[in-house]
Amino acid sequence: MVASEPLSHFTDDLLGFLHETHPTHATLDGVHAHDDLLEDLSRHGIESEARALAGYLRRLGDIGRDALTDVERLEHRMLTAHVAARMFELEEIRTWEKNPQYYSDILASSLAGQALFPHAPAAERARRVLSKLRQAPRLIQAAKDNVKEPAGIFLKVGIETMKGALKFIEDDLPRAFASVDDLHLLGDLADAQAEAIVAVGSYIDHLETVVAPRARGSFRLGRDAFARKLLLDEGIDVPLERLLGLALDELKATQDTFRTVASRMNGGDPLETWAKQKAAHPKAGELVDAGRRQLDELATFLERQSIVTLPGGEEITVAQTPDFYRWSFASMWTPGPFETKPTRAYYYLTDVDPSWPADRQEEYLRDYCLPTLWSISIHEVYPGHFLHYQHLRRVVSKARKSIMFAPASFVEGWAHYCEQMMLEAGFGRQDRGITLGQLVEALIRLARVVVCIKLHTEDMSVEQGVRFFREEAFMEEASARREAERGTFDPTYLVYSVGKAMLLKLRKDYREKQGKAYSLRSFHDTLLAQGTAPFWLHRQLMLGDEGELID
Repeated sequence: MVASEPLSHFTDDLLGFLHETHPTHATLDGVHAHDDLLEDLSRHGIESEARALAGYLRRLGDIGRDALTDVERLEHRMLTAHVAARMFELEEIRTWEKNPQYYSDILASSLAGQALFPHAPAAERARRVLSKLRQAPRLIQAAKDNVKEPAGIFLKVGIETMKGALKFIEDDLPRAFASVDDLHLLGDLADAQAEAIVAVGSYIDHLETVVAPRARGSFRLGRDAFARKLLLDEGIDVPLERLLGLALDELKATQDTFRTVASRMNGGDPLETWAKQKAAHPKAGELVDAGRRQLDELATFLERQSIVTLPGGEEITVAQTPDFYRWSFASMWTPGPFETKPTRAYYYLTDVDPSWPADRQEEYLRDYCLPTLWSISIHEVYPGHFLHYQHLRRVVSKARKSIMFAPASFVEGWAHYCEQMMLEAGFGRQDRGITLGQLVEALIRLARVVVCIKLHTEDMSVEQGVRFFREEAFMEEASARREAERGTFDPTYLVYSVGKAMLLKLRKDYREKQGKAYSLRSFHDTLLAQGTAPFWLHRQLMLGDEGELID
């Protein structure tokens, strides 16, 4: 059978469509052809995208697989699942109809993508922001038309993130383009900024006064939808009961290890030991400086060890998280894999809100203690997300290079795996506190598996989720609440622990196959050279068969 079209041609076409339809993510992918656009999230726009995706799915079905190479057959299967996952999201999950945060995230991220990364002269990026600001009222109107009866927790988080987006437009955007001296452009920007501020402010008022009284929707996906989403998004076809059982077993084993390590530190109560460790945290306003010092030490360690290749890359700025993204504890904003020139990357840490009372600030910072912050910096930067992106730029296959197709289980699984792997390689060997921090971060991710499955497929409440994070992962109240709330709008955030488990299984199987030829560096470099893909595809490329994804 002859293929109706080359798979590479289809991939280029699909990627071009996705970049045009999702210009915010195109910018984050390092593609700037649509930097002046905001997404069309009107019902007409949503329906048009769903129809187009159905057409792409038919085209994939028409491609004769016998004419494809072995690698192309794997990518064909991956792309088929990806397109189906996008259709499932639009037609069945329908986040666009349920959650106002969906709109605030796109608006703020779209503007931030132009404000933060100097991929073009400031004046040119300012003109793109001007165009986006003029389209902001249209996006806000789509949110108003689409979101009618959200879940109460979606409303709460949506209002918070809309207020964050508003503050970003009011305060951060003008500072981002302070170097622009075109008075006409600055005047147009100010006018468009004012219009966007009115639109966003009006929508916040609409949410608080009109939507709030009828915010009785459910955040739960249900068992079938949850399992289907996990299969299509991540290629994980493991029964939920098994995932839950594995997570609970690993949670207990990790707790036991935590207690053993803590007891060896002073012979006392393990939780008292951890409480003393949590007291060693940066002061309010000093979190960014602490993170910056850690990156220098991590980079030095990796340069001295034969763990993974360190490609040359962008400079990293460690900074305070912008207000619109404060729901995130920490994040890495890295220029996309298709960028044609090196551009500064940003490692964001969310410090305390100065308006909080002193006791709340102290409670918050206890979850940012130095042992925990080491794991966060490993996860986000070295050798986690930032280093991953440096390798991703070298990948040839567009299907496995673009973040548009990237499964979160690989992206987050790699970064979470790195937290454990670095300690196995000897980092922080003399400091058991760092080990405790890594174990607690593992407990938090394992708790996510339990909480998200129970939130969406059983009858666990957010409050029960908060209690689970507090009791089982030793978190403070505010951080536990944020974790439980995130489980409602990020339903498959189990990908951290599950991805790590699949990666450890792949490493074990690869080591057995390689025998004496195995090295940790070769494993990591080979894995990262393959790009981002579901673990079943990585297993095919590295082992020749899929086998079991997880032990």
